[in-house]
Amino acid sequence: MKALKITSILTVLAAFGSPVSTSAAESWLSGDWYLTIGATGMIAPDFEGSKKYLFSATPIISLGKAGNAVRFSSRNDNISLALIDQGDFRAGLNGKFLWKRDNDEDAIRGLDPVRWGGEIGGFFEFYPLDWMRMRAEIRHGVRAHKGVISDIAVDAFHDVTPEVRLSGGPRLSFASAKYFDAYYGVSTAEAQRSGLSEYDPGGGIRSMGVGGAVTWKVSDPVTTSLFGEYSRLMGPAADSSIVRERGSRNQFTLGASASYRFDFTM
Repeated sequence: MKALKITSILTVLAAFGSPVSTSAAESWLSGDWYLTIGATGMIAPDFEGSKKYLFSATPIISLGKAGNAVRFSSRNDNISLALIDQGDFRAGLNGKFLWKRDNDEDAIRGLDPVRWGGEIGGFFEFYPLDWMRMRAEIRHGVRAHKGVISDIAVDAFHDVTPEVRLSGGPRLSFASAKYFDAYYGVSTAEAQRSGLSEYDPGGGIRSMGVGGAVTWKVSDPVTTSLFGEYSRLMGPAADSSIVRERGSRNQFTLGASASYRFDFTM
């Protein structure tokens, strides 16, 4: 946290023309960087809590300073910028894009649509063992919702060959009342229009689950993977009338991804 504050101060001072701070900011920016971009295609629930499945796609974007190689990454990792990278410990900024949730699906017809938007926040990860990574993300909603959400994942990984890796582990997610209200709440007016029971959620645990992947390093910059995820909605999400009356607590995801890493110097 202290490093984030120092970086922010240096950046602001540099904008006002301070020669000392400009030098410090340039020193931090200079060096070797990497940018990983790609895409993920998956079969997943139509919306959170839905029992209907559709195909969708999401981008893969990761930016950071080169040096210590990223030992492990997961398709669950959202867009991230590492500001601290000590090999066994990384931390920085991250974000997530959220698609609009329309109310044209029969199960949620009559509910207010959820606007497209995003989530911004931070992440940290560390390796308690050579073959295990623990990662946590905390993000605040922008436009789509005004809540806070936190995701925690633990992954064990094993290299079957230098190019093929198996990985997997548990997942846990928490959210605030404002998040649940946007995606799981049903107001009096919405209840009258949709036929669902009125529901005013609080905050708490969102889901528990497990995920796994097979990753193939096709070449040095190109990586592909196949993955599967299962999550069980809990707490305010499971208690929602959307889930109880027309959806499912069991959420499955199956998909594939491909990414390309660009190395550059500033």
